Amino acid sequence: MEPQRQARYNYLVGRLRSRQITMEEATELFAAMQAMLRASETSRRASLPPPPPQARGPVPAVGPPQPRGPSGGSDDLFLVGLLAMGAGAGLLAAMSRRLAEGPRDPAPVRGANPRRDA
Repeated sequence: MEPQRQARYNYLVGRLRSRQITMEEATELFAAMQAMLRASETSRRASLPPPPPQARGPVPAVGPPQPRGPSGGSDDLFLVGLLAMGAGAGLLAAMSRRLAEGPRDPAPVRGANPRRDA
């Protein structure tokens, strides 16, 4: 990376760390990081030796895909579990808040007229 680009990158990273970065600067920093990753990946691939030629052997027979069970995939189960954990956390927070507030006054009875009782 040339010195001017490196200095700009360091400046943007400093702004990000101090949480004073603007959206335009964040976009610029993201583009710079992407360019650095592409350059790193290109140099890494260039330094690797070419893969050895593979001998072509018989292709293993693949059977038909197995049908999924009613439980769905692991991603689906993960999302349902995440949703259940979120709901449980919300209920727990609501209950702990209610307990911290203490008992509430009973609701007034409808139709009761306090002026008549006095």
